Amino acid sequence: MKFLSRLSWLILLYLTTVPGFAQPATRNAGVRRADVIIYGGTSAAVIAAVQVKKMGKSVLVVSPDKHVGGLSSGGLGFTDTGNKEVIGGLSREFYQRLYQHYQQDTSWKWQKRDEYGNKGQGTPAIDGNARTMWIFEPHAAEQVFEDFAKEYKITIYRDEWLDRSAKGIQKKAGAIQSFRTLGGTVYEGKMFIDATYEGDLMAAAGVRYHVGREASKVYNETHNGVQVGVFQHGHHFKTNVSPYVVAGDPKSGLLAEVSREKPGPNGSGDNKIQAYCFRMCLSNHPENRLPFPKPDGYDPARYELLARVFATGWRETFNKFDPIPNRKTDTNNHGPFSTDYIGKNYDYPEATYQRRKQIIKDHELYQKGLMYFLQNDERVPADVHEQMQQWGLPKDEFTDNGGWPHQLYIREARRMLGEFVMTEADALGKTNVPNPIGMGSYALDAHNAQRFVKEDGFVQNEGDIGVHPDKPYSIAYGAILPKENECSNLLVPVCVSSSHIAYGSIRMEPVFMILGQSAATAAVLAIDNKVSPQRLPYARLQEVLLRDKQRLTN
Repeated sequence: MKFLSRLSWLILLYLTTVPGFAQPATRNAGVRRADVIIYGGTSAAVIAAVQVKKMGKSVLVVSPDKHVGGLSSGGLGFTDTGNKEVIGGLSREFYQRLYQHYQQDTSWKWQKRDEYGNKGQGTPAIDGNARTMWIFEPHAAEQVFEDFAKEYKITIYRDEWLDRSAKGIQKKAGAIQSFRTLGGTVYEGKMFIDATYEGDLMAAAGVRYHVGREASKVYNETHNGVQVGVFQHGHHFKTNVSPYVVAGDPKSGLLAEVSREKPGPNGSGDNKIQAYCFRMCLSNHPENRLPFPKPDGYDPARYELLARVFATGWRETFNKFDPIPNRKTDTNNHGPFSTDYIGKNYDYPEATYQRRKQIIKDHELYQKGLMYFLQNDERVPADVHEQMQQWGLPKDEFTDNGGWPHQLYIREARRMLGEFVMTEADALGKTNVPNPIGMGSYALDAHNAQRFVKEDGFVQNEGDIGVHPDKPYSIAYGAILPKENECSNLLVPVCVSSSHIAYGSIRMEPVFMILGQSAATAAVLAIDNKVSPQRLPYARLQEVLLRDKQRLTN
C-alpha cells in the first residue's frame, strides 16, 4: 500500500508539470479559489490571466473550450488590424511572439519564407521594424497562448461549463461570491472576468444586456438597425437572381437559404445579428491537404442560389482565400452567397448549450456542403471547379477535428448595457470618450443579417456595413463595467457595452486582447484598493496601463 501511495503521488507530481494540466487551486476539489476568476477560453481570457499574474495575484481560467485562444487560434489568421500602431501591451507581444516563431526556418515546412510574400490586411504581414507578425497559422497562435500559460504558470480548467441555472451563481450585496460549473465544481474569487464571446457569466450575474440591432434613433446613429439597399462591400446580389425553385414563379416556393420574412423599415431595430461562419484554414499543398468531405445529409439543391449567381457571370469565389504561411489560407466569407450562414444564428446568444451545439453543427454542415458543392457540382463553372481541386483542409491544423476549425466565428452575441455605451460616433473617432483603456481602429464592419425577397421578386441580402473611422478611437473604461448596482466585481472585455454597429469595429481579436489586459489590471487594482472596479480612481488605472505600454489616445 505504501508503494501504491508513493506511486500515485509520483504520477500526480508528474502530471502537474505537464503544460496545460489543470492543477487544483485548493485541497478541496469541490471548491477552487483565486483572487481573480476568468470565465472563457478566448484570446482575451489568456491575456487577462497573464496580466493578473504579472501583477502578483492568483488567477484561475475556467474555459468551456478545450483549445484556448478563441478565433485567434481558431482560423482567423489574417488579422483585422486596422492601424497597428494602436495595438499595445500584451496584445502586441502576442504578435511579436509570432514574429519570433516565423523567424525560425523550422516554421516553414510547406514553403520557403521568401515564397510566402508579405501581404497583410492594410499592413505587411511580417513587420521587421516592429518585429511583429500579423498573419499566422492557427497552430502557431495556439502555441503562443499555451506558452503564455506555461511561462506564467496559469491554471486552466478546460471543458468546464458554467451552470446557467438559477443555482449556478452566488451573489451577496451585489457582488459575485462564486459560480459553479456543470461538473459541480465551485469557483470562488474576489473579482470575476467574463471573457466569453457569449457573455454567459455576465447574463447569469443579472447584468443587463442587449441582443440584436438597435433602432438607429436609440443612439442617434446612421448605420444601425435595418439597412436595406446599403451596400458597402461586395456581399450582395449585384444582378437580378430569382429566389424561387422555378425561377420567376412564386408558387413554386423559395429556394433554400432565403427567408420569407420581410426585412422591416430602414433604421428600425430587430432581434437579428450579423452572420456567423467558420474561418476555414485551407491548404493547396498536395502533401498537406485533405479532400472536402461530403457532409451528412448533403443536398446539392441547397446551393442552387449560388449556381444562379455563377450563371450571371460572377467570378469572385477566391477573393477571400487570404494567404497565411505554408501555402494555407484564412478563408472568409465573400460575395452574395458564401460561407456566412445568413439568418441561422438569431437564437444563438440566449440558446441552451444543447441548442448552441445544434446551431454550430448546422453551420458546419452548411459550410462543408458549400465546399463539397464547389469542388464537385456540375453547375460550378469549369474555371472555378478546376481551381477548387487545388484546395483542401490542412492535415496539420485542428488535428483532433479532421482539419476543421474548433471555434465558430461568433461575430456578435450579447452586448452589455454598462456604465458607458460605445456608439457609432465613438467608433468613428468623432468623440472623446471618458477614461480610455485601449484603442480600436478597424472599420464598422457588420456582416449580413438577413436574405429576403424584394418587392420586385428578386433576392437580396441586408445588413452588410463597412464604414471607416476618421482616425483610431479610444474605448471607454465604462464599456467593460456593468452598472455597479447590477454587479460590483465583474469586468466584461469581450461582450462590451456597445451598440450593434459600434461593436462591428470593436469586435476585433487584437482589441479583445487589449481590453482583456485592461480588465485584469482594473480587477487587481480594485482588489488592492479595496474598492469596486466602478469606484477605482481612473488616474491609478491609467498610470499602470501606460506603464504596461497600452495605447490609450491618439
